[in-house]
Amino acid sequence: MENKTTLRFSEMSNSSQKVYFHSLQRFWFLRNRKALKVFIESIFKKEKKALTKLDYVFCTDDYLLKINQQFLRHDYYTDIITFDLSEKSGISGEVYISIDRLKDNSGTYNTTYSNELHRLMFHGALHLMGFKDGTARETSIMKRKEDFYLSLFGDVPRGTVS
Repeated sequence: MENKTTLRFSEMSNSSQKVYFHSLQRFWFLRNRKALKVFIESIFKKEKKALTKLDYVFCTDDYLLKINQQFLRHDYYTDIITFDLSEKSGISGEVYISIDRLKDNSGTYNTTYSNELHRLMFHGALHLMGFKDGTARETSIMKRKEDFYLSLFGDVPRGTVS
């Protein structure tokens, strides 16, 4: 009997190219690119949201700080900024992730680098689907969603690595 909460690999492998990765750092490498692209597309399907295009941009603290200052008028470092560029036909967006913050977060939250990377990637996708994290209740829902998709992807949820 199939568990209805799991994503079947056959569902995941029928995706077209809608997720793209870009790095602004010369020597940064992303593992499991194809599996991540397919899985991220499957998250949108699981949440019943139409994905048109999603660009992930991996950058430095300084680059993301400039974006934060210019577009959001915030003068502080952050790990992720998501821009919803959607039009009527489906969800489109850009997710900027600071590799510097990612590295620091993995130490701060006692988790692996790949777990924190995937959490941020799923977090950005969830924002584009309408999930928010401005209140304690919204943050709790977002974290449950992140943990759910991390567990499906095979990552250990944050704080459980010893």
